[in-house]
Amino acid sequence: MSLFRKIFGNTGNKNKSDKDAEKSPYAPEVVLPIDEMFTHNFKKNGGKFIYCENLAEVSDNFINILEENDWFESVVTCHEPKLFHLLDENKLTYKNNPQNPKFYFSTCENLIASEGSILFSSNQLKQYRPNDLPTDMVVFATTSQFVNSKSDGLRHIKNKYDKEYPTNITTIKYFEKAKEEDFLQYGTAHKNLYLLLLEDL
Repeated sequence: MSLFRKIFGNTGNKNKSDKDAEKSPYAPEVVLPIDEMFTHNFKKNGGKFIYCENLAEVSDNFINILEENDWFESVVTCHEPKLFHLLDENKLTYKNNPQNPKFYFSTCENLIASEGSILFSSNQLKQYRPNDLPTDMVVFATTSQFVNSKSDGLRHIKNKYDKEYPTNITTIKYFEKAKEEDFLQYGTAHKNLYLLLLEDL
């Protein structure tokens, strides 16, 4: 997915006002590819995005997150056995629903490109609401989990689980505290969220 490289490494010579002046009011609206749209909206919402080309990079970047926040040998909440190996490798305690965990570690159902949010269900969050979770979160996802809209995500969940439909379906969208009063964020807790995104397409 070299598009991510372009996003983070793009240095044009023209400034923004020059580009805006060149746009024709009759030109068709540019529709971003789904990965670029998600990245733009997710970062705009304050999320921390880490692109990984393989599982070795996922492991290395997970260690970098632990170093950045001094989370080594700390207590973590995680309910998904497929993630336990990363916690065991770094001597993190996660069993028996620990009290006052440093962060929440999980996967997700989908990545919603149109709003830069992350869709979860009871498969990741169990019975907990976002406001009940620690402020700090690390989420592991793959590029095949991109969907355009929330309704696409719900359709994907319905098709994926068929008979064992999960509960507690929710999105987390705000990844930094609002600088000013924002009625859209009223009643929602912001999350300091790192997204480890693995290329799997």
